[in-house]
This record gives sequence, structure tokens and C-alpha cells, in this order.
Amino acid sequence: MNWVLVVIGGMVGAPLRYLTDRAVRMRYDPVFPWGTFAVNVTGCLVLGLLTGAAESGAAGPHLQLLLGTGLCGALTTYSTFSYETLRLTETGAGLYAAANVVASVATGLGAAFAGVWIARGLWA
Repeated sequence: MNWVLVVIGGMVGAPLRYLTDRAVRMRYDPVFPWGTFAVNVTGCLVLGLLTGAAESGAAGPHLQLLLGTGLCGALTTYSTFSYETLRLTETGAGLYAAANVVASVATGLGAAFAGVWIARGLWA
């Protein structure tokens, strides 16, 4: 029955990723992949919150499957991040490519740590 939770989470995460990417692209510079950046950082924050909640016993394995594996697994996308970075490099936007890598990794890690820290404060 665990797979059903993953499927339900994925059914929400995948369209959410697509719609977020489209909405962000309409508002911001299309050269930098802001949509992918936004969903990846958001996913890192959610996983951090979930990790902190699980540490304190506030989130059980079912919620971890639904939100962590299902929702965040479908919401975040390392493959698109890699592809967009490669495309930036190929089109001569090497500085944007480097900025995408550095900003995505640093901000994603920061969001994950922030999520754990917030969850620990809420459920300590």
C-alpha cells in the first residue's frame, strides 16, 4: 500500500512542477532557469521540514512516503537542472550556467538546513 502514497504525492508534485515552471517563466528572464531553481529549492525546504519533523516523531513513514518520495520526488528535478545548465553552456551563457550550479547547490542546501532547523523549533 506504500506505493499508493508515492503515486498520490507524485500526482500532485509533477503538475505542480510544470505549472510553477510556466508561471515563473512568464514573470522572469527566460535566460536563467528560474522555474527549475524555484521548485528545486522549494523541494529542499520541504524535505528539510519533513526530516526535522520525522526526527521529532511528528512525521511518520507514511507522510515521508507521500511528501518526501512522492511529492518532492516529482516536484524536484535534477535532470532538468543538469539539462538547463548544459544548454546555458552550449548557448554561450557560461556565467549563467555557473551561477545556476552555485546558486542551486548553495540555496538548496541552505533551504534543507533551514527546513530542519524550523521543524526542530516547531516540534522540539
